[in-house]
Amino acid sequence: MNRRDFLTATASATVLSRFAHAGVAPAASPFLKGKAEHVISIWLGGGMSQIDTFDPKRRGDPAKKLAGAYYDSIPTAVSGVSVCEHLHRLAPLMDRVTAVRTVNHDVIDEHAAATNRMHTGRLVSGTVVYPSIGSVVAHERRAAADGAPAYVLIGYPNVTRGPGFLGARAGFLYLTDTGQGPAGLSRPEGIDAGRQARREALLASVRGQTPASADSRQRDYDAAIDQSLKLSSPEFTRAFRLEEEKADLRASYGGEFGQRCLLARRLVERGVRFIEVSHNLNFINGNGWDVHNGGIKQQHGLIADLDIAMAALITDLEARRMLDRTLIVVTSEFGRPPEFDSGGGRGHQGRAFTCVLAGGGLRHCGAYGETDELSKKVARDPVSVPDFFATIHAAMGIDYTKNLYDGDRPVPITDGGKPIAALFG
Repeated sequence: MNRRDFLTATASATVLSRFAHAGVAPAASPFLKGKAEHVISIWLGGGMSQIDTFDPKRRGDPAKKLAGAYYDSIPTAVSGVSVCEHLHRLAPLMDRVTAVRTVNHDVIDEHAAATNRMHTGRLVSGTVVYPSIGSVVAHERRAAADGAPAYVLIGYPNVTRGPGFLGARAGFLYLTDTGQGPAGLSRPEGIDAGRQARREALLASVRGQTPASADSRQRDYDAAIDQSLKLSSPEFTRAFRLEEEKADLRASYGGEFGQRCLLARRLVERGVRFIEVSHNLNFINGNGWDVHNGGIKQQHGLIADLDIAMAALITDLEARRMLDRTLIVVTSEFGRPPEFDSGGGRGHQGRAFTCVLAGGGLRHCGAYGETDELSKKVARDPVSVPDFFATIHAAMGIDYTKNLYDGDRPVPITDGGKPIAALFG
């Protein structure tokens, strides 16, 4: 027994003996466990304004410096829950959705640090490179089918999305062009199936004559080769043929971001466990979701883009009986304050903002938690980033109380987060 195990066992024995002397048994905390099999995570790079989307308040006026929402609100399928007027396709579907309105963190309101927090659930550390939530899900659940990767990133790669100390096996496959699939996986011209099979047989023969390496980097490299061979197969690459879908369905998803969401659904069907779809399309308003100054004037274009694609994704998954086993997650670095800056836009706000959950077999309620009259502070039911991550893990049937290990150092999987119990049962 090592020192850590000895201390754990001693502490447990002490607690149990105290309960025994008191004549009572310790109460077991119920372990929340959902039935979702996949995650489609939508990342709104720049900072979605909660007061202008899923947590609307009174109407403001940037010209008069009157704090408040930029748009009017509309009712939804859930009584008492309203959303921005530009989310009119999602409004009738909000009974399949929960806008978690009280997510909060204390990270400096700066994009890089907050992006790291919203992907790893941790502050940046000088001693530990923490894995992203996508990598943790990939590590815990693996791919749902042989020949598929566990984790795909549709967008540009970044260390905050990476596997950290979990290693390359929990890393992502990324692509930026939905029409071509990942660069480097397609076979070169002239390499037919027969020639490819001979190459793989030669590789297997060489490996069979080579002693197993003790170097983890070599093992990661070999694992990457094996994965790339599987992913270059026609079975997996067919997922990228969006033209196979009916024209009206493709049109219902909207533009480039919508096509990314459609591809995500096809990747779920191929067995991918976790897909992040990036939506920071700066060309819509010049700023993406980072609506300082004049960028807010075209913010409705981003909101409408999200509305079209997410509504189509929900209804498409539901029609295919996949919604209950596919958890849709919408996150951003932080939210926006109700006040307008000197240019009419908004600054950054991490103390209260909205992240969204849909499908995944959860007991949805339209909205969870409550902010004050201007969505500036949490008024009821705060949800920390570890709590939000624990909710995702619980929905996926992952033990949110366990430790991962960086060498022999235990690292709590969600930094002590607790799931939102109201969404289960």
